[in-house]
Amino acid sequence: MTASVAILGASGYTGAELVRLLATHGGMRIAALTADRKAGQPMAQVFPHLRHLDLPPLTTLEEVDWPGIDLAFVALPHGLSQALVRELPPTLKVVDLGADFRLTPEGYRSWYGADHVAPELQSEAVYGLTEFYRDAIRSARLVAGTGCNAATVQFALRPLIEAGLIELDDIVCDLKNGISGAGRSLKENMLFGERSEDVAGYSQGGKHRHLGEFDQEFSRLAGREVRILFTPHLIPVNRGILASCYVKGDPRAIHAALEARYDHEPFCLVLPFGELPAMAHVQGSNFVHLGIVGDRVAGRTLVVATLDNLNKGSSGQAIQNANLMLGLPETEGLMLAPVFP
Repeated sequence: MTASVAILGASGYTGAELVRLLATHGGMRIAALTADRKAGQPMAQVFPHLRHLDLPPLTTLEEVDWPGIDLAFVALPHGLSQALVRELPPTLKVVDLGADFRLTPEGYRSWYGADHVAPELQSEAVYGLTEFYRDAIRSARLVAGTGCNAATVQFALRPLIEAGLIELDDIVCDLKNGISGAGRSLKENMLFGERSEDVAGYSQGGKHRHLGEFDQEFSRLAGREVRILFTPHLIPVNRGILASCYVKGDPRAIHAALEARYDHEPFCLVLPFGELPAMAHVQGSNFVHLGIVGDRVAGRTLVVATLDNLNKGSSGQAIQNANLMLGLPETEGLMLAPVFP
């Protein structure tokens, strides 16, 4: 049986990536595409690279025939999902790609500066880091996709925190990400002339909102407060994230722990000890590559994780979760090889 799905917010980068991946998916059919300002336009006009596909036109939310939809992907800007999801049919399965359901009510208030309008749904939502919440996701009605930066760093550090292999009060993460992570809306500081030939940090000093996910998830794992030092940087590439995590712990033990944890995970590849991954090795795919290197100072280790922010960091992760929610093979539609060069 093929599931009918809707993509709400299909005119953004993550919406387009969902369409690209679902185009060859054997278990899901795109039945509805919504947009706000671009409602009434064909998808081929908004994204010409998808013109070969037979897709429904972009419509308003009110025009969706909900009784015919099994699952909705909500790909809206942060802050817009909470009220919308509350008004959707209560039996509809939902994967939200935004930030509205990732945190507890207290965490959301702290990091987003406002009370959540649907706190009852916050308690229902399952955090969508598939490799660590797989069983809960299978039976969930509402799944909250992770932040793309938050997912990258968690792939590097979660198994190490859980195993007690690193010092929790001395974790430093330096992250580089591509321009598409800022979304498709027009922003002066995202113009080509502003970002080309430049690398710039942002949200420094503990201000990045994905720190809320690190605080929540790492502290739960450790059973005590964990606060990492995290600085993201924008680099002039379209897509991709590479996180360099500096930790105190035995490098060989760290490598062995990551190998063991991800040994049977279809999308997580741990490189041989001493090798490091690159963004280009995962571009356009749902794969995560991890590398571990020992430092010249004994007991210090570099763990590097890289993924595609639009795929494994967002739309690919969303489809991976939807596969589980719909009883489909977890890897369905997601085994495309990375694009290189």
